[in-house]
Amino acid sequence: MRKIVMLVMCIFSLNIASFAQYIHPFQDTALSDEERISNLLSLMTIDEKINALSTNLGVPRLGIRNTGHSEGLHGMSLGGPGNWGGFQTINYQQVPAVFYTTTFSQAYGLGETWDTQLIKKVAEIEANEVRFYTQNEKYKKGGLVMRAPNADLARDPRWGRTEESFGEDPFLVSQLSVAFIKGLQGDNPKYWKSASLMKHFLANSNEDGRDSTSSNFDERLFHEYYAYPFQRGIEDGGSRAFMASYNGWNGTAMTVHPVLKEITRQQWGNNGIICTDGGALDLLITSHKAYPSHVEGAAAIVKAGVGQFLDNYKPYVYEALKQNILSEKDIDEAIRGNFFVALRLGLLDGDQTHLPYSNIGVTDTVSPWLNKEVQDFVRLVTAKSVVLLKNEKKLLPLDKNKIKSIAVIGPRADEILLDWYSGTPPYTVSILQGIKNAVGNNIEVYYEASNEIDKASIAAQKADIAIVCVGNHVYGTDPKWKYSPVPSDGREAVDRKSLSLEQEDLVKIINKVNPNTIMLLVSSFPFTINWSQENIPAILHVTNNSQELGNGIADVLFGDFNPAGRTNQTWVKSIADLPPMMDYNIRNGRTYMYAKEKPLYPFGYGLSYTDFSYSKMSTSSSTLKKAENITVSVNVKNTGKLNGEEVVQLYVSFPNSRISRPIKQLKGFERIMIESGKTETIKFNIKASDLAYWDMDTHLYEIEAGKVNLMIGSSSENIQLTQQITITE
Repeated sequence: MRKIVMLVMCIFSLNIASFAQYIHPFQDTALSDEERISNLLSLMTIDEKINALSTNLGVPRLGIRNTGHSEGLHGMSLGGPGNWGGFQTINYQQVPAVFYTTTFSQAYGLGETWDTQLIKKVAEIEANEVRFYTQNEKYKKGGLVMRAPNADLARDPRWGRTEESFGEDPFLVSQLSVAFIKGLQGDNPKYWKSASLMKHFLANSNEDGRDSTSSNFDERLFHEYYAYPFQRGIEDGGSRAFMASYNGWNGTAMTVHPVLKEITRQQWGNNGIICTDGGALDLLITSHKAYPSHVEGAAAIVKAGVGQFLDNYKPYVYEALKQNILSEKDIDEAIRGNFFVALRLGLLDGDQTHLPYSNIGVTDTVSPWLNKEVQDFVRLVTAKSVVLLKNEKKLLPLDKNKIKSIAVIGPRADEILLDWYSGTPPYTVSILQGIKNAVGNNIEVYYEASNEIDKASIAAQKADIAIVCVGNHVYGTDPKWKYSPVPSDGREAVDRKSLSLEQEDLVKIINKVNPNTIMLLVSSFPFTINWSQENIPAILHVTNNSQELGNGIADVLFGDFNPAGRTNQTWVKSIADLPPMMDYNIRNGRTYMYAKEKPLYPFGYGLSYTDFSYSKMSTSSSTLKKAENITVSVNVKNTGKLNGEEVVQLYVSFPNSRISRPIKQLKGFERIMIESGKTETIKFNIKASDLAYWDMDTHLYEIEAGKVNLMIGSSSENIQLTQQITITE
């Protein structure tokens, strides 16, 4: 009898435990995703559904905790100039709240690394911190949906948000975006660490008038250029979220464009979030003048497949329902994707303890931004992002044993500028401090921020080496919106009006008194530094924002790290070499693929402290059928005295194509360490489908039979070896 009672009690206990795991069917992980989401929608009230049209994924009544969005282009943002941490009350006054996060170089700088594994790890660290902040009881800050990466293409260096892009080339940007997405979302096959929400779909690369302008170009450029990184981010990276841009495409605002449903959802498979940009509903009415009222605009946005608003929408949605121009079914369809993302984040599960990331910030409570390994990695990333643009007579690297004094000069020498989408780092190391850290007490370091009453000239005259640190201010020296006092500065809402570097005059002055002058350009985008290229012996480029900027730069200056960063955008010689800003047809002379003028620095360019030679290029076949792939191999030897990394680049061209194709297109790259005297074999796998073009008659990718030139080199202009293959029917 006692055994029977014990058995009944065990069965009862198991049933209780099973019941405790979920109350509603949507919490049952044994059901399919569609069944779970359908059940959730059936249980929600209309008020809860309308509330779900916000950035908040929570439904508290049904046990789904709140979580929203976080910014994260180069580290989680919970502070910085944008006040992403919100506000707190101190002494009865509202002041910005700051929560420290690991802060990397700007996205543009990350793009200059040309290193997918590095980019993935950057995003992994960011995702770990967002989980920490959202789950730690002390904070409960931020949201698990990360607005990153920015998959927009930097088609024009005048674009005020160039700093947010990985570069101008769709293949490079797509590969780095996919890596960033995978880092944010993690390797677990079922659950995401955070959700990657790409920005800004589509062709959002002018700031002036962005709320009302239309980016006009044909269907082929849509698929081959502007939309390509987003498609790869969805299909290859696994992102299930993006933000629609303010601008229009061919006259229709992206907030309501049919391609949101017809292409991104139905063809590419984005069954997750589509959100507006901030205030886009209001701009749809007041700037685009697309609808006579906010009510009709709100209804159109929901019907277009957008499930999240980033502005005041509720009264208009309620009124649209009342007027029968919007239905509950329309809302269900729009918010369904929000809850797919919530499901992948584990928010719909009845048992939260089994989730693979449930310990972060809960049992693992050590602040990740204080981790020494993470800080060392930021330093490495910074060094890897540095592009050596010139090194005449091998002035670099500097030999500490042969130098007695260094003058560190310029406005960027002793500050770390945090851009609008930055967080607040736990510490910063300026270039001046990094150099001092590197040389200790053995070398005298002079510092002057400017040449006021000839101070910088005097310091440079006294020193063996002069390092002039110049570049843009990340928000134009004034956080006031839509304002940049210096024409060559740019930021969100302001495009650059000049590509000239006013501070180049300081470089000229210093070079006159010290021939051993190094120009360190700390900038968010290219400048037309023609004089410096002709006259300064050594030039380095690095972007703003890294908390380890100074140490990373010092590692490169003194040879502890051999630079291998590469330009991710064409540096033009003159602003006159660019087509009009609003000409979105890149075939008219934009980017390395169609440029008509010789650049100052070509796409993919960067020097090293060592030398490399290329040999024995080969292909696995001389012909390529349309359903097959081909392997392209090349040997690269480090012929110099120092170990170093090379970025091997594969380009293609189509000499006999019946349509207009680019001069050349990047189709493969690999950043690889090669020891001095050693040879490495690099292999690229190219599918025939990678060589297709978009046919505007069939509305499909077509693989064209004919000759294809395969070109391998160290930049888009420095092609070392070429081989031709034939695509056959």
